[in-house]
Amino acid sequence: MKHARIAWSGAIQQAVEEHGRLHITQGPHKGHRVAFDDVVWLPPLSPVPQARTVIALGLNYADHAKELAFKAPEEPLAFMKGEASLIGHKAFTKRPEQVAYMHYECELAVVIGRTARRVKKADAYGFVGGYSVANDYAIRDYLENWYRPNLRVKNRDTCTPIGPWLVNAADIPNPMALKLQTTVNGQVTQSGSTADMIFDVPTLIEYFSSFMTLNPGDLILTGTPDGIVNVNPGDVVVTEIEGIGALTNTLVKA
Repeated sequence: MKHARIAWSGAIQQAVEEHGRLHITQGPHKGHRVAFDDVVWLPPLSPVPQARTVIALGLNYADHAKELAFKAPEEPLAFMKGEASLIGHKAFTKRPEQVAYMHYECELAVVIGRTARRVKKADAYGFVGGYSVANDYAIRDYLENWYRPNLRVKNRDTCTPIGPWLVNAADIPNPMALKLQTTVNGQVTQSGSTADMIFDVPTLIEYFSSFMTLNPGDLILTGTPDGIVNVNPGDVVVTEIEGIGALTNTLVKA
């Protein structure tokens, strides 16, 4: 099932996809069906009682590491992001006027479904609540260390679109065999498969939960394949993952 979080009729609503429309599932408008174009799409993540942890992976595809002239890492290379960077489907990402190179990154987003601590790889999928599509923009001008991006590179407001859907984990039987694709203004610029991750989803959950607690609602952004290109104000970027959805985002001037 595909879940969405939207703003409609003056309120934030939870909805599911049903026959090409949004079926509102909670609140005073429960049961209403609305068109995709009649709502504001929000990150498809329910509120959580604690601060949400957002973990992002660097160089988790060998072809992307090669694209950047780096050796593939021997253990996961991770950095943290704040929730304020997250925006929804069809939202706008600000590109600072003075920067020379800003690019998208199509990524499988893993949403933790239950508290995970010292999880074994063989049990890891049991701790996944669902999957979404993330576009983890990076501004290369500010990069001081390719392995540990600083905050101005990766943790910027509006620079992590996610959505449109949160798909139940049970509906994605093999998240490690999904096609990824990015288009810029309708032209395919990036394509790959989650099968090419260096560290797969179970490995990442085992690794992170070995030294930190993962709580329900936490996110793991699993990295991107090669095919990054510079994008500019006015460009429409669509990051798509097979079986999960197509996330549309437009660049604007900051």
